[in-house]
Formats: sequence, C-alpha cells, structure tokens
Amino acid sequence: MKTSSIILFILIIANYFNISTASNVDPETINKEVVSGFRTGNAKQIAKYFNSIIDLTIPGEEGNFSKAQAEFIIKDFFKKNTPSSFVINHQGSSNIGSQYSIGTLKTSNKTFRIYFLIKKISNKYCIEQLKIESD
Repeated sequence: MKTSSIILFILIIANYFNISTASNVDPETINKEVVSGFRTGNAKQIAKYFNSIIDLTIPGEEGNFSKAQAEFIIKDFFKKNTPSSFVINHQGSSNIGSQYSIGTLKTSNKTFRIYFLIKKISNKYCIEQLKIESD
C-alpha cells in the first residue's frame, strides 16, 4: 500500500510540473499515437506528446499555448468536427533530428490539412508545432 501511495504522489507531482511520463518515446511511436488520436478524435492521446508550450494553429485559434490549453482547444475542435478518417500523406526529417508529418483529416463537416513537428527537446521527443488548416 505504501509503494502505491508513493507512485501516486510522484505522478501527481509530475503532472503538476508538467513532466511527461512518456519521456523516452521515439518519434515513430509518437507518430503512430498521433495518427490514432486524429482518427478517433482523442485530444488527450495527441496532447500527451505536446511540449510544455506548443505552437498551435487551428481555424479561429493561433498562438503559443500550454499543453493543457492546447489539449482543451483540440478537444473543442473535435467536438465541432467529428473525425471520419485520417491519413498521413507525407513525412520527412531534417538533419538536426526533427521530424514532420503532413496528413489529411476528413470530418463530418470539412476536410483539413494536418501538419505536426516532432523535435527532441531536453532529451525527449515531443510535438512542438501543430497546424490544422482547412483544405
């Protein structure tokens, strides 16, 4: 019982300081999780890999947001635009280790172009930029 209390305390502290428990995740895993999150409209699954501050652009919102704010914005986006399909059209990487993906999200209302950038920051990979634009 004492061990589970300590683990719970550590998780609460990590969440308070916005420390990701997925710190050793590789970019390919992040990519798969983000694709799955867009297909199912799961903002929490996508936001799990956000940097503590993320450059976010969606129709009607643009700026730098905290991880929690960005998750809320994405969740609201999915409420208004229920996903029907998501496919990655193009992926690439730079010589400095960042990786990007460009995809197409079809929703109940529209089709959107999705772009996200994964970078290694403080020895962990995370999503630094996410753009959702009307196609």
